[in-house]
Order: sequence, then structure tokens, then C-alpha cells
Amino acid sequence: MQKKMIWRLFAAVFALAMIAAACGSDDDETGSGDGEAAEGDGDSAEGGDGDVAVALITKDSTNPFFVAMQEGAQEKADELGIEINIGSGSEEGDDQGQIALIEQAIARGDDGILITPMSVNVNGAIEDAREAGLFVIALDTPTDPPEAVDITFATDNCKAGEAIGQWAAGKLNGEKATIARLIIFDDRTVSVDYCRDNGFLKGMGIDIGDLTVIGDEPESGSYTTGAGGEYEIICIEATGANEEGGRTGMETCLSQNPDINVVYTINEPTAFGAAAALEAAGKTVGEDVIVVSVDGGLAGVEAVQGGSIQATSQQYPLRMASLGVEAITEIARGGAAPDNTSDDGTFFDTGVALCTDDPMDTVTVADQEDSQYCIDNAWG
Repeated sequence: MQKKMIWRLFAAVFALAMIAAACGSDDDETGSGDGEAAEGDGDSAEGGDGDVAVALITKDSTNPFFVAMQEGAQEKADELGIEINIGSGSEEGDDQGQIALIEQAIARGDDGILITPMSVNVNGAIEDAREAGLFVIALDTPTDPPEAVDITFATDNCKAGEAIGQWAAGKLNGEKATIARLIIFDDRTVSVDYCRDNGFLKGMGIDIGDLTVIGDEPESGSYTTGAGGEYEIICIEATGANEEGGRTGMETCLSQNPDINVVYTINEPTAFGAAAALEAAGKTVGEDVIVVSVDGGLAGVEAVQGGSIQATSQQYPLRMASLGVEAITEIARGGAAPDNTSDDGTFFDTGVALCTDDPMDTVTVADQEDSQYCIDNAWG
């Protein structure tokens, strides 16, 4: 912990220097804006005697998934009597906002960081934090490479994608799959993006190329899960993982082929936008076209019950954040670091279930639960 004490001393000296500089200048200059955007989205709360401090850095503070994660971290911090510093990027893709928050956690001398990493662009700042003695846990989104952090607490996003792919193939029952894929980005590599998307293809029984590359599989051919059949990939559209992007992306896909009958969406807000575009085009979701997704938030599983999403993989962000806060507190108080629990031994698996009111025998990688069960266990 000697390195940690050095950083705490540095943080105190740095803070005094900043106060002196502020008092000695009439200028009110601001920085680039990246750090400010991140600070503005954050929240901070103190509890107990302050012997442990943990930073939670999410991708944004508007997506219900990350809001739930923040709530779970806050509840666990209050329970344990520790300090929790919560912040986020200003939006999906705000690498600089996350980097600024990591730097702030180092300067404060926090004991550890929980982060849903935006992309590989934050790896350097994470390395700085670990060198400063902070224990860093990735939540939900594994870093690339995984060893960039001390451990990852996450849903198996590849398995989550595979489950909805297996379900879609079973639902088609040999019918040709005319597929639209609505992903997050087309200008950067994010593990949750490629893992869910390629997991979906794998679940359908479509040969994928490199797991970490989106779109390098054949555009047409045969899927083999269940009864099997022919497939054609019409489009791969970046949506920003939000409802507006989902609607715009779906409209673009329909302009290329109005006969799309399978829509993969990166998350449920994207699925809501896609469903709106399909309905506006005169399609009946659940009959003319099936929509599958990942997340399992309350609004998402209510949409399964209502019929605008046919199947979604439910993950558990409150559990991720709560276990992460608990782990860093345990380490800071002299306990042991957690071990990986996933099948491949590369991360701590926080679980996944497939939510659908139309279960398929083709689904083998996750338990299938009906919409009411998933509503009862939903976040958001």
C-alpha cells in the first residue's frame, strides 16, 4: 500500500496547489470540456468513516442500464459505509470523459475503480490507475485485452447474443432468415458490441470469422441451428445504442429490403426504435418480423410481454455494481481479490436468462424464463 500512500499525499498537495492557483488569479479559464462533461454527469456521496473510496465510471447517466448500475453501487456503498464517487461520460463514445474521471480517481487516492469501459482508448488511463495502486474492475463490458483490468464482472455477452440467435433460429423453423443487425458503432471496437452481434450469428448457426470483427461473415448462406435454412444479411447499421438510432437504422435497412424478417438489436432502446420503424412501414412485429435484443430492463421485458420484442437476454447490472463495490472494499480492508467464475475462466460471470413467452427447444446456452419472471427480476 506504500504506492497508495504516495498517491494520497500527491492528491493532497495537488489540491492545495490548485486552491493557491485559484486564489492568485483573476482568470476563470476552463479546460477542453471533456472532463467538465464527465463531472457534470457524476454524483458523489460519502458514507461511514471514509476508510474506503470507490469510483464508479459508467458510459453515460441516461441509459437505464447504467442508471441501475449507479443505484446498485450507491446502495452497496451505503450498506458498507464507504465513499462512492459516481460519474460517467456525457454520452456513448465519450472516451475523454471517462479518462478525465479515471484521472480524478487517481488524484483523490481512491482504492479502486469500477468502469464500463467505452473503448480501447481508455486503456492507457486504466493502466495509470493500476500503477497508482487502484484495483480496477470492468463492469459489463470487458476491456480489450481482458488483462487491461484486474478482473471483469459481467454478463457473458457472447452467451447472451448466442441465446437470442438460438431462439431466432428455432422460431424461423427452416424459413429463410432475412436479417437486419443494429449495432452500436461502426468506427470503433467495443467488446460488448462484437460479442453480442457475433454471438447472435453463432446462435443461429452462421459461421463467423473473427469474433472481434463485425461483418466479416458471408452475407448469405445457410444457418444450421434447429431446422436450419437459408439466410441473407441485408444491413449492419450503427445506432449509438439508443432509440433514435434504432429507428433511423431500421428505416435504412428497410429501404434496402422491405422483406426483413429478423432484427437483431444491441439493446432494448435500440429495439424500441426498430419496432417503431417497422410498424410505421406497415409491419406487424411478432408476425411479419421478429425482434430480439439484450439487456432485460423493466421496459424491455414489458415489451416482451406486450409483443414488440420477442426475446431478450436479461442481465443484472445492480448485481455487477454491488459485487464490484463489495470486492474493492474487501481488498482495501485487507481481504482477498475475487476469482473468475466464467466457463472459460476469464471473468466473473454475473448471470444471464433468456426472456420470452414463446420458448424454443433450440435454446441451450441459457435458461428460458417467461416475461413475468423477468419483470419481477428486472432493473430500471
